[in-house]
Formats: sequence, C-alpha cells, structure tokens
Amino acid sequence: MKVRKAVIPAAGLGTRFLPATKAMAKEMLPIIDKPTIQFIVDEALEAGIEDILIVTGKSKRTIEDHFDSHLDLEKYLIAHGMTDLLEKVQATENLNLYFVRQPYPKGLGHAVLQARAFVGNEPFVVMLGDDLMVDDVPLTRQLIEVYEQTGSSNLAVMEVPQEDTANYGVIAPDGQYADNIYKVDHFVEKPQPEDAPSNLAIIGRYLLTPEIFEILAETNPGAGNEIQLTDAIDKLNTFQNVYARQFNGKRYDVGSKFGFLEYSLDYALQHPEIQDDVQDHIIAVGELLESGDYLNERDNLP
Repeated sequence: MKVRKAVIPAAGLGTRFLPATKAMAKEMLPIIDKPTIQFIVDEALEAGIEDILIVTGKSKRTIEDHFDSHLDLEKYLIAHGMTDLLEKVQATENLNLYFVRQPYPKGLGHAVLQARAFVGNEPFVVMLGDDLMVDDVPLTRQLIEVYEQTGSSNLAVMEVPQEDTANYGVIAPDGQYADNIYKVDHFVEKPQPEDAPSNLAIIGRYLLTPEIFEILAETNPGAGNEIQLTDAIDKLNTFQNVYARQFNGKRYDVGSKFGFLEYSLDYALQHPEIQDDVQDHIIAVGELLESGDYLNERDNLP
C-alpha cells in the first residue's frame, strides 16, 4: 500500500524558547524568513506525501493561518508588482493540510493517537517538528523506501554520544537487514548511559502501520508520566518486525537554542539575499576571536 499520509505533532508548549513562545507557536519561529514547520511540510511533499495532518493545541492558531490564504496581502503584493514574494506566499496555500487538536498534553504517543481517524487503515509517517534533516534524499523518503522493501514499520536512528542516550529512545539492534537498515530486538525510552543497549538513538521520523493505534489506545503512561510512542513501537515489534534506518545526513535539533541558531546560520549561508553579508560577518567574527579582541570589539562589527 502506498504511503500517502503524514502526521506532524505540534502541540508542545515550547518552554525552551520562552518568552518568545508565550503567545507564538514555537513551530512558527522563523529560520530567517521561513517558519520551522514549513521545512517539515516541504520535506513531506518532496517525499511524495499527499495528505498532512498537523496535531495542534492551544495558542497554535498561527500555524493554521500560515497555511491559509491571505487575500489582502496578496492584493497588496500584486498591486506593487512583488511577484516573487507573491509566489512564496501562495506556495503555502492549497495543500492537502488538515488540523486536529490534542486536548491534553499526554505525550507524543497520545498526540499520534489523535490521528487515528485521519490515517484509517493505511501506513503513515510521523514527523517531529523539532528535527530538521538535511540529506540528498529526504529522510521521509528513505523510510518510505524501507517500507517498500519490507512492508513493515520502521524509524530513523543515528549515532549519538553514549552519555546522551538518556535524552532519546534507543534501539537494541538484532543484526542488519541491509546496508544502514537494522533489525531491532527491542526499544528503550531514555535509558541511562550505563543501561543503553546501543548508541543508536531514535530521531524524529517514523513510518508506522495502522496497528500502532490499537496499541497506543492501551498504552499506559511511561517515562515522564506520558504516553510514549517508543513504548507502543516496542510492543508492535513483538508481533510485526520494526526496522531502524540509520540516518547519515545532518540533523538539526531546532527545539534547542543552539540547534535553532546553527540551522539558521547554515540556512543563511545559502540564502541568495544575505549569504554574502553573513559570510563576511562570520569572517570578521573569526578574525576577532582569533585575535582575542571579540569581547572588546563586537559592538563595532558590521
């Protein structure tokens, strides 16, 4: 069965970016001139996804507004001949986007469960908005290709430092199915480094079969007193093989301040309007850091 649908959980409170996210959805924080959630939607579309459900919560109306039409703005852009900006604005419209609310913050597993009616009896992709992935082939497309080979659920993993395993779900590999594709014995949610079965951490892309919904509906709260998607996947793995696809591209955790800044900088270096200015600024900062004068001279930077 073709993978046509994606689910993007976007109901988190964004506490790591307060006070900026007090009245603004964290998914709408801009990377230069593009909100983070648009990068996720673009990845889904590039991977061949046709229908996208965004799971929202309170104070997330700006996400819906972003992907809606804005007639007054479009009329203004047309009247002033700003056709390039008009194309960018209209590129976010007329997508097969749907929205549902997660009424209570009960964890990622609970957020995914809100998509049950939307997904129906089809395989689907879960894409977490805090993870932006850069590779020649979109990571979502890579997972779809694994599904096309195996007919089974699979998820993305990447190597992390052993001391960081407590921040992730981690897989216990059971051999390799193919290059960069692991069989999985079991999954562990946020193990301490000494208890982690590997350093292959689950990152924010999953391809799941619809059987996951019945399991999620019966899953008790786990780590953090939340319904953990990893716990449900571990149970799914007991009667249906779940594979892990190792991601070898670049992952940015834009849910953290540094990851957000890192991606913003890398994106700016490719942005046609500002890339030269950004590069000059980086060179100037580098020279001052090398000379040890940055703290004294930073106010005079271009």
